[in-house]
Amino acid sequence: MLVDLESEVSSTLDGMRKDGVAFPDPADRATMESERNLTLRIRDRERKLKNKIQEALARIEDGTFGVCEVCEGEIGFARLEARPVTTLCINCKSEQEQDEEKHQTG
Repeated sequence: MLVDLESEVSSTLDGMRKDGVAFPDPADRATMESERNLTLRIRDRERKLKNKIQEALARIEDGTFGVCEVCEGEIGFARLEARPVTTLCINCKSEQEQDEEKHQTG
């Protein structure tokens, strides 16, 4: 996952350097800027994922991978398989989401 992310970042940067073309039409320029902003948001999310992957690798090294950081219980294999960078078991994650939902609606 880490290697794939780093490859994507490199190709995006190369593409953005080549996109330095000036568009005389304002609509074309706006489209290009919109696409560039979307690409930058995606890359920012990938940067955050890269950090999470590095943290997961560190947890593997120190023996805490697969242990919930809230309840210290075991994170289920299916959850780790679906989201290898997770730090919460399904119960703690569900509680976290419910709390977030209460704060947004309350």
